[in-house]
Amino acid sequence: MDKIVHHTSHIPKWKKDEIEDIKAKIEQYSVVGMIGIHGMPSKQFQQMRSNLTGSALIKVSKNNLISMALEEVSDEIKLMKKYINTETGLVFSNKNSFKLFKLIESSKTPAPIKGGMEAPEDITVEKGPTAFPPGPIVGELQAAGIPAAIEGGKVVIRDTSIVAKKGEVVPQKLASMLTRLDIFPLELGLELRATFEDGIMFDASTLAIDEALFLQNFTTASSQAFNLAVNAAYPTKNTIQTLLAVAVSDSKNLAVNAVVFTPGVIDILLSKAQNQMLSLSGVVSDEALDEDLKAALGSQVAVSKPQVEVKEEKQDEKKEEEPVEESKEDAEEDVAEGLGALFG
Repeated sequence: MDKIVHHTSHIPKWKKDEIEDIKAKIEQYSVVGMIGIHGMPSKQFQQMRSNLTGSALIKVSKNNLISMALEEVSDEIKLMKKYINTETGLVFSNKNSFKLFKLIESSKTPAPIKGGMEAPEDITVEKGPTAFPPGPIVGELQAAGIPAAIEGGKVVIRDTSIVAKKGEVVPQKLASMLTRLDIFPLELGLELRATFEDGIMFDASTLAIDEALFLQNFTTASSQAFNLAVNAAYPTKNTIQTLLAVAVSDSKNLAVNAVVFTPGVIDILLSKAQNQMLSLSGVVSDEALDEDLKAALGSQVAVSKPQVEVKEEKQDEKKEEEPVEESKEDAEEDVAEGLGALFG
């Protein structure tokens, strides 16, 4: 009977060394990221790698070796295997995940689109003059779907127009004209797919935050929290001064309304009393005022008299025109008759 021979797969030393190197870097850095490098020209990739020196380390390896290294580190980091797709690399950094995402995004540069590629966003050609001299270029622009004409001896784009919508395949003629117009619809750079930090995995969608909106929301929340603490009379380092100011104002208002004589309130009470006295003096007769009060009131009394005299003159004139006394008696008789009819 023939013996059954079991063959074990042999992993070359260079692959083992590669796996160990990946594992060592995962242990060395606080943040591990998965990046996509598909379609990245070698020259631009090397430039970006150089620009990240000191902030992040990029390592490119075979997908199966990356997967094997992740398997041997921890159960949590194994989940990052789902981000291994097409050409993949690893990025290591001691910056937090959000700073790393921002750093990689800022390293992206505009790039021309090639014929046959899909437009990543709506591609717009703006209205205005171009740098082209008059000639066959006008026909080439029009053939590419770009509204061009010659005006004032210059080639101009007549109207702002969307020449390719998001997801549409860009024809070769259009791609060539866009490049000649210095319109670069693509962004060339590394694609950070996810990071792993302190046992937590962050998807790129989580890392891509709108900083302006975040700051606005934070400011609004801070203001609302402050108002809530003040209205709830909750003393903190930031609210204590406002709470004390509110308490002083409330206590002073209470003392004024309750007529409590205290050093901080007496001036307000005296001022209030004086105003009330002046208002009262305008409605009482001169006989009710003593000499001292008349002297103190002075101009206020003098001003009030002509107003009374004018009113009296008008009333006298009215009396001459209409029999006021007679109309009053008529009115009283009408009221009496009405009451008599009501009560029998």
